[in-house]
Amino acid sequence: MDLLNTVSILITLAALFSYLNYRYIKLPTTIGIMLIALIISACLIIAGKAGFQGLFVYAETVLRGIDFHHTLMNGMLSFLLFAGALHINLKDLAQQKWLVLFLATFGVVVSTFLVGGLSWLVLSAFGLNISYIYCLLFEALISPTDPIAVMGILKKAGAPKSLEIKIAGESLFNDGIGVVIFTVLLGIAAGGTEPTVGSIGFLFFQEAIGGIVFGLVTGYITFSMLRTVDNYQVEIMLTLALVMGGYALAHALHLSGPIAMVVAGLLIGNHGRQHAMSDATQFRLDNFWELVDEILNAVLFVIIGLEVLVLSFKLEYMLISLAIIPLVLGVRFVSVAFPVKLLSRLRSFSPRVVEIMTWGGLRGGISIALALSLPLGFEREVILTITYLVVAFSILVQGLTVSQVVKGNLSMS
Repeated sequence: MDLLNTVSILITLAALFSYLNYRYIKLPTTIGIMLIALIISACLIIAGKAGFQGLFVYAETVLRGIDFHHTLMNGMLSFLLFAGALHINLKDLAQQKWLVLFLATFGVVVSTFLVGGLSWLVLSAFGLNISYIYCLLFEALISPTDPIAVMGILKKAGAPKSLEIKIAGESLFNDGIGVVIFTVLLGIAAGGTEPTVGSIGFLFFQEAIGGIVFGLVTGYITFSMLRTVDNYQVEIMLTLALVMGGYALAHALHLSGPIAMVVAGLLIGNHGRQHAMSDATQFRLDNFWELVDEILNAVLFVIIGLEVLVLSFKLEYMLISLAIIPLVLGVRFVSVAFPVKLLSRLRSFSPRVVEIMTWGGLRGGISIALALSLPLGFEREVILTITYLVVAFSILVQGLTVSQVVKGNLSMS
């Protein structure tokens, strides 16, 4: 199936599921879309087993024709991260800088080794002989949090603005750091990287620090161009060029494209908004990127919901997932509680911030995309299935109950 037909099907499904959710189900958009996609997937599987193979085979063919990892990591992610960073106020983020920094660095690294070790123990208990490096890869890919499904819920629940900034800021940066750690570990697992402290440190420095510098340079070049024109069509195209061309160039230079897009988005969304855009341009630019963000997220959650059609769900993998889900949440609690406790001596935090950030740290499409990039084999099959079930639990269970958690914790304060 060609690219145009595939995109047409996905956009049509995203629009239809959005409509059904808005009219009848009335869940948060991304959660509602994924739930409908899962229901459709279940119906197709049941129809296939009942002898009606046509639709099931067609849907499976379409999905197998989509390189989800390539589509998200080398396409959609650049738009999503830039759009997210574009709307974050740098002054608000600066007030939360130390917690965001701790969570995106210390939190990700500690989570990687804690969940990696605990996952290895669980897998061993079920008789699955998977090397420790693949367990570390699992935690590196499951650590990035996705704020999309939870931000609207937090606002409706009356969560403090500072809490929203913590979750959004952490997510933007730990996406980049998590991808860098995953890339380094994947190189070791594949045998392409010499596992020495020096080589790991160099790769991390090249990807992360290089991504920050690249984002600043490309963002400033774009800002300089924006400052010399007053035409919103041209200015929107310049930001598109920054996202598409900048991400592709960062990837070619072996720098972290996700980190570069976050940095560039923060620069354009703050410095560029204040010094290089008219009010009319700001309004149209915000509307454009909000629409791009909504459309891409709708398509992303359609794919996530339908991806169940091409995964291998064995009872053993499902039982392992049930054991790993509380471990992931427990480690998330520790990785949030430690920096909050440490920094609470210097500043105050919102009531019950640890509990809310633990339950509100949803996993999303990045985790599945990274799992799909693993080399073909037994390890990939196990990790991909477990990752999918952890993500599904995160979005459907945590996403649908985080509002009650926020209201309950705030009322107890």
